[in-house]
Amino acid sequence: MEKLYIVIPAYNEEKNIDRVVREWHDVVAKINEQSRIVVIDDGSKDNTYAKLKELQKSLPQLEAITKSNGGHGATVLYGYHYALENAADYVFQTDSDGQTVTEEFWQFWNDRDNFSVIIGYRNYRQDGISRIFVAKVLKILLWCIFHICITDANTPFRLMKKNVLRKYISHIQSDFNLANVLLTVYFVKYCKKVKFIPISFKPRAGGVNSINFIKIVKIGKKAINDFISSRKYMNKNVEELVYDG
Repeated sequence: MEKLYIVIPAYNEEKNIDRVVREWHDVVAKINEQSRIVVIDDGSKDNTYAKLKELQKSLPQLEAITKSNGGHGATVLYGYHYALENAADYVFQTDSDGQTVTEEFWQFWNDRDNFSVIIGYRNYRQDGISRIFVAKVLKILLWCIFHICITDANTPFRLMKKNVLRKYISHIQSDFNLANVLLTVYFVKYCKKVKFIPISFKPRAGGVNSINFIKIVKIGKKAINDFISSRKYMNKNVEELVYDG
């Protein structure tokens, strides 16, 4: 029996978390009783974790975890490690802001035997011009540094087999801020069976986006240095990084 773990990082999402968790809990419930939705509260300052604990009372396949604030990338990696430690066969990641569509998961799941990784790309984003601009800049950076073209490297909608995820997160530091971006780079460069599928991306349903322009600039500066260091590491370890599964 294949066990799916859905990993969702959450920070100050008390206005969205109830609906998002219920929708994704319905997904794992349809897979089987062993599958789980794991929501990692990243040190929220609101009632996100309290709501998660309340939801656990009625949603048996929900696992709520809280930790000190470390940022989206560190929280995603935390969730990935947790899923693998609990013997997940497949790990799916999405975000807690309600911008993705649960119904679109099934095309990923139905195609899981044919690919090691299936990643959604946000074809028509509805989350503001600034976010679209950042995505375009990121695409240019990845081309300049890694010489690969990725339309949407940071998309929060990805299904991964346990073996390929385990292989590549072992090469990423636990506090790496753009963990999903670097994972996508690894997948595209070294993994043969990767598929990209267009997905919907709705406006934020409620709450406030925690990323502002100042944070974007800081993240961007650090990301350039981190990516350059990662490229040097990749160049030294090419044979070890190739995945044939």
